[in-house]
Amino acid sequence: MSLREPDFDCARCVDAAPYVLGALETPESYREHLATCAICQAEVDELQLVVDTLPATVPSVSASRALRQRILATVRSEAELLNAAGPQADRLPRRASRWRSRPLTLVVAGAIAACAAAAAIVVDSGSSPHMRVISAQIAASIKGAHASLYQIDNRSNLVVSDMPQPALGKIYEVWLNRGGASPQPTNALFSVTNRGSGSVAVPDNLHGVREVLVTSEPLGGSSHPTSLPLIRVVLQA
Repeated sequence: MSLREPDFDCARCVDAAPYVLGALETPESYREHLATCAICQAEVDELQLVVDTLPATVPSVSASRALRQRILATVRSEAELLNAAGPQADRLPRRASRWRSRPLTLVVAGAIAACAAAAAIVVDSGSSPHMRVISAQIAASIKGAHASLYQIDNRSNLVVSDMPQPALGKIYEVWLNRGGASPQPTNALFSVTNRGSGSVAVPDNLHGVREVLVTSEPLGGSSHPTSLPLIRVVLQA
Protein backbone atom coordinates (compact mmCIF):
# COMPACT_ATOMS: atom_id res chain seq x y z
CA MET A 1 0.00 0.00 0.00
CA SER A 2 1.37 3.40 -0.94
CA LEU A 3 0.84 6.46 1.18
CA ARG A 4 -0.24 9.57 -0.72
CA GLU A 5 1.05 12.89 0.55
CA PRO A 6 -1.91 14.60 2.28
CA ASP A 7 -3.50 17.58 0.62
CA PHE A 8 -3.48 20.54 3.00
CA ASP A 9 -5.70 22.66 0.77
CA CYS A 10 -9.38 23.18 1.56
CA ALA A 11 -11.31 26.27 0.59
CA ARG A 12 -13.48 26.00 3.70
CA CYS A 13 -10.57 26.34 6.15
CA VAL A 14 -11.44 30.05 6.27
CA ASP A 15 -14.59 29.08 8.19
CA ALA A 16 -12.67 27.41 11.03
CA ALA A 17 -12.04 30.55 13.10
CA PRO A 18 -15.63 31.90 12.90
CA TYR A 19 -16.87 28.39 13.70
CA VAL A 20 -14.92 27.99 16.96
CA LEU A 21 -15.98 31.51 17.98
CA GLY A 22 -19.64 30.75 17.32
CA ALA A 23 -19.75 33.48 14.67
CA LEU A 24 -20.39 31.32 11.61
CA GLU A 25 -23.79 32.03 10.09
CA THR A 26 -24.27 28.42 8.90
CA PRO A 27 -22.58 26.21 11.53
CA GLU A 28 -24.70 23.18 10.61
CA SER A 29 -23.31 23.08 7.07
CA TYR A 30 -19.73 23.43 8.29
CA ARG A 31 -20.32 20.78 10.97
CA GLU A 32 -21.33 18.34 8.23
CA HIS A 33 -18.22 19.32 6.26
CA LEU A 34 -16.00 18.63 9.30
CA ALA A 35 -17.23 15.04 9.40
CA THR A 36 -15.53 14.35 6.05
CA CYS A 37 -12.61 16.83 5.99
CA ALA A 38 -9.56 16.00 8.10
CA ILE A 39 -7.91 19.29 7.07
CA CYS A 40 -10.64 21.49 8.51
CA GLN A 41 -11.00 19.25 11.56
CA ALA A 42 -7.30 19.71 12.34
CA GLU A 43 -7.69 23.47 11.86
CA VAL A 44 -10.66 23.58 14.24
CA ASP A 45 -8.87 21.45 16.85
CA GLU A 46 -5.84 23.76 16.91
CA LEU A 47 -7.89 26.94 17.11
CA GLN A 48 -10.15 25.40 19.74
CA LEU A 49 -7.11 24.85 21.96
CA VAL A 50 -6.48 28.60 21.86
CA VAL A 51 -10.11 29.42 22.64
CA ASP A 52 -10.27 26.89 25.50
CA THR A 53 -6.99 28.08 27.06
CA LEU A 54 -7.62 31.84 26.99
CA PRO A 55 -10.39 31.97 29.64
CA ALA A 56 -7.90 30.72 32.22
CA THR A 57 -5.37 33.42 31.37
CA VAL A 58 -7.52 36.55 31.72
CA PRO A 59 -10.12 37.66 34.28
CA SER A 60 -13.49 36.27 33.20
CA VAL A 61 -15.87 39.22 33.17
CA SER A 62 -18.85 39.45 30.83
CA ALA A 63 -18.40 41.74 27.84
CA SER A 64 -21.15 44.11 26.82
CA ARG A 65 -23.40 43.08 23.95
CA ALA A 66 -22.11 45.96 21.81
CA LEU A 67 -18.48 44.87 22.31
CA ARG A 68 -19.30 41.25 21.49
CA GLN A 69 -21.05 42.33 18.29
CA ARG A 70 -18.09 44.49 17.23
CA ILE A 71 -15.62 41.66 17.80
CA LEU A 72 -17.71 39.12 15.90
CA ALA A 73 -18.23 41.61 13.08
CA THR A 74 -14.45 41.98 12.77
CA VAL A 75 -13.95 38.21 12.65
CA ARG A 76 -16.63 37.87 9.97
CA SER A 77 -15.16 40.67 7.86
CA GLU A 78 -11.67 39.11 8.00
CA ALA A 79 -13.10 35.78 6.86
CA GLU A 80 -14.99 37.48 4.02
CA LEU A 81 -11.83 39.29 2.87
CA LEU A 82 -9.87 36.07 2.80
CA ASN A 83 -12.66 34.30 0.94
CA ALA A 84 -12.82 37.13 -1.62
CA ALA A 85 -9.07 36.80 -2.22
CA GLY A 86 -9.69 33.44 -3.83
CA PRO A 87 -8.62 29.86 -3.19
CA GLN A 88 -4.92 30.66 -3.72
CA ALA A 89 -4.81 33.19 -0.87
CA ASP A 90 -4.05 30.57 1.75
CA ARG A 91 -2.59 27.84 -0.47
CA LEU A 92 0.03 25.89 1.44
CA PRO A 93 3.41 24.57 0.27
CA ARG A 94 2.97 20.79 0.02
CA ARG A 95 6.33 19.73 1.45
CA ALA A 96 6.72 22.29 4.21
CA SER A 97 6.27 21.21 7.80
CA ARG A 98 2.75 21.60 9.10
CA TRP A 99 3.31 24.51 11.50
CA ARG A 100 5.75 26.36 9.23
CA SER A 101 3.50 25.92 6.23
CA ARG A 102 0.45 27.33 7.94
CA PRO A 103 1.12 30.94 8.94
CA LEU A 104 -2.60 31.61 8.48
CA THR A 105 -3.42 29.36 11.41
CA LEU A 106 -1.04 31.28 13.65
CA VAL A 107 -2.38 34.62 12.44
CA VAL A 108 -5.97 33.58 13.05
CA ALA A 109 -5.05 32.12 16.44
CA GLY A 110 -3.41 35.42 17.32
CA ALA A 111 -6.52 37.27 16.19
CA ILE A 112 -8.67 35.06 18.38
CA ALA A 113 -6.37 35.72 21.31
CA ALA A 114 -6.58 39.46 20.73
CA CYS A 115 -10.36 39.34 20.43
CA ALA A 116 -10.73 37.26 23.57
CA ALA A 117 -8.41 39.54 25.49
CA ALA A 118 -10.41 42.55 24.32
CA ALA A 119 -13.63 40.84 25.32
CA ALA A 120 -12.41 40.49 28.90
CA ILE A 121 -13.53 43.79 30.36
CA VAL A 122 -10.94 45.26 32.69
CA VAL A 123 -12.46 46.33 35.98
CA ASP A 124 -11.07 49.50 37.52
CA SER A 125 -8.86 48.78 40.51
CA GLY A 126 -11.07 51.00 42.64
CA SER A 127 -14.22 48.98 41.97
CA SER A 128 -15.19 45.67 43.53
CA PRO A 129 -17.91 43.97 41.47
CA HIS A 130 -20.14 41.45 43.22
CA MET A 131 -19.92 38.01 41.62
CA ARG A 132 -22.35 35.16 42.14
CA VAL A 133 -22.14 31.68 40.59
CA ILE A 134 -25.22 29.46 40.46
CA SER A 135 -25.00 25.84 39.34
CA ALA A 136 -27.67 24.75 36.89
CA GLN A 137 -29.86 21.67 36.83
CA ILE A 138 -29.37 19.55 33.69
CA ALA A 139 -32.06 17.34 32.16
CA ALA A 140 -31.64 13.64 32.96
CA SER A 141 -31.49 12.87 29.23
CA ILE A 142 -28.14 14.70 28.98
CA LYS A 143 -25.28 12.81 30.57
CA GLY A 144 -22.15 14.51 31.88
CA ALA A 145 -23.09 18.10 30.98
CA HIS A 146 -22.54 21.03 33.33
CA ALA A 147 -23.75 24.61 33.34
CA SER A 148 -23.40 27.62 35.63
CA LEU A 149 -24.80 31.12 35.64
CA TYR A 150 -22.21 33.81 36.42
CA GLN A 151 -23.69 37.07 37.72
CA ILE A 152 -21.43 40.11 37.99
CA ASP A 153 -23.37 43.14 39.20
CA ASN A 154 -26.26 43.42 36.71
CA ARG A 155 -24.68 41.24 34.02
CA SER A 156 -25.23 37.51 33.65
CA ASN A 157 -23.49 34.88 31.56
CA LEU A 158 -24.45 31.23 31.18
CA VAL A 159 -21.46 28.93 30.66
CA VAL A 160 -21.91 25.28 29.62
CA SER A 161 -19.52 22.36 29.18
CA ASP A 162 -19.85 18.82 27.78
CA MET A 163 -23.17 19.83 26.25
CA PRO A 164 -24.30 18.01 23.09
CA GLN A 165 -24.49 20.15 19.98
CA PRO A 166 -28.01 21.10 18.88
CA ALA A 167 -29.59 18.75 16.35
CA LEU A 168 -29.50 19.79 12.70
CA GLY A 169 -31.83 22.74 12.22
CA LYS A 170 -31.93 23.48 15.96
CA ILE A 171 -30.41 26.09 18.29
CA TYR A 172 -30.38 26.59 22.05
CA GLU A 173 -32.62 29.41 23.28
CA VAL A 174 -32.60 31.15 26.69
CA TRP A 175 -35.89 31.85 28.48
CA LEU A 176 -36.76 33.84 31.61
CA ASN A 177 -39.41 32.57 34.01
CA ARG A 178 -40.91 35.34 36.12
CA GLY A 179 -43.64 33.15 37.55
CA GLY A 180 -46.16 33.62 34.75
CA ALA A 181 -48.03 31.01 32.78
CA SER A 182 -45.22 30.70 30.26
CA PRO A 183 -41.53 31.65 30.28
CA GLN A 184 -40.57 34.75 28.34
CA PRO A 185 -38.37 34.33 25.24
CA THR A 186 -35.09 36.22 24.86
CA ASN A 187 -32.88 36.95 21.87
CA ALA A 188 -30.09 34.86 23.45
CA LEU A 189 -29.49 31.98 21.04
CA PHE A 190 -26.35 29.86 21.13
CA SER A 191 -24.67 26.64 20.09
CA VAL A 192 -21.64 24.82 21.49
CA THR A 193 -18.29 23.73 20.10
CA ASN A 194 -17.59 20.18 19.00
CA ARG A 195 -16.24 19.67 22.54
CA GLY A 196 -19.51 20.77 24.09
CA SER A 197 -18.40 24.12 25.51
CA GLY A 198 -20.18 27.42 25.03
CA SER A 199 -21.42 30.58 26.69
CA VAL A 200 -24.13 33.15 26.15
CA ALA A 201 -24.93 36.51 27.70
CA VAL A 202 -28.33 36.44 29.39
CA PRO A 203 -30.11 39.67 28.44
CA ASP A 204 -31.94 42.02 30.78
CA ASN A 205 -31.68 42.53 34.51
CA LEU A 206 -32.65 39.31 36.27
CA HIS A 207 -34.41 41.11 39.11
CA GLY A 208 -37.71 39.30 39.66
CA VAL A 209 -36.71 36.33 37.49
CA ARG A 210 -37.30 32.98 39.15
CA GLU A 211 -35.58 30.74 36.65
CA VAL A 212 -33.32 30.92 33.61
CA LEU A 213 -34.18 28.11 31.20
CA VAL A 214 -32.64 26.71 28.02
CA THR A 215 -34.54 24.70 25.42
CA SER A 216 -33.76 23.34 21.97
CA GLU A 217 -35.64 25.36 19.35
CA PRO A 218 -35.74 25.76 15.56
CA LEU A 219 -33.08 28.05 14.09
CA GLY A 220 -34.05 31.67 14.69
CA GLY A 221 -35.69 30.89 18.03
CA SER A 222 -39.31 30.52 19.09
CA SER A 223 -41.86 32.74 20.80
CA HIS A 224 -43.08 29.79 22.88
CA PRO A 225 -41.06 26.75 24.04
CA THR A 226 -41.40 23.75 21.74
CA SER A 227 -39.50 21.35 24.02
CA LEU A 228 -38.87 20.72 27.69
CA PRO A 229 -36.03 22.63 29.38
CA LEU A 230 -32.59 21.08 29.04
CA ILE A 231 -30.99 23.54 31.48
CA ARG A 232 -32.66 25.15 34.48
CA VAL A 233 -31.05 27.77 36.75
CA VAL A 234 -33.16 28.45 39.85
CA LEU A 235 -32.69 32.02 41.12
CA GLN A 236 -35.48 32.14 43.67
CA ALA A 237 -38.27 29.85 44.86
